[in-house]
Amino acid sequence: MSSAEQTVEVVVGRIGKPHGIKGEVTVDVRTDEPERRYAADAVLRAEAPRGSAFGHRSVTVTSTRWHQSTLLVRFAEIGDRNQAEAARGVVLHATIDATATPDDPDEFYDHQLVGLVAYDVDGAHLGEVTGLVHGGAQDLLAVKALDGRATLVPFVAALVPEVDVAANKVVIADRPGLVAPLPED
Repeated sequence: MSSAEQTVEVVVGRIGKPHGIKGEVTVDVRTDEPERRYAADAVLRAEAPRGSAFGHRSVTVTSTRWHQSTLLVRFAEIGDRNQAEAARGVVLHATIDATATPDDPDEFYDHQLVGLVAYDVDGAHLGEVTGLVHGGAQDLLAVKALDGRATLVPFVAALVPEVDVAANKVVIADRPGLVAPLPED
């Protein structure tokens, strides 16, 4: 398979509460391209939470609309409020070309960050990015420090001033105890 044919899966949202009685649901959007990911007829992989009664492995978008700042979506597989309630908490995944990049140069797909080598602002090696944790307030870079510890760094410009995917590196404005261990007293 050539690199042009390789694909990756990205999380694009999570189904929230029902809206109305006809199966429409709120979606906690986790993509900067909702108009692309939630286009009519888009098929998304559905990952139901443990113990969920939701029985579908994929869902097909039939329509979307914004209500204030909340995305409301109708899926072909969800026809009423009871089905919408059963879908609460389902994580939605889209398949994209592995070589695709977001339109904004300051945005990155999770798979682009995993494996980047982490350095501090002075060029000292700190570790390696192992993942991204999507939080309510902000995303966190998961970094395996040189001593093997798993650390989390808020993915904000003040602490992560440079991401260079082409050079396979990320620069972290490290603070004592953030990635590098605290100095011995």
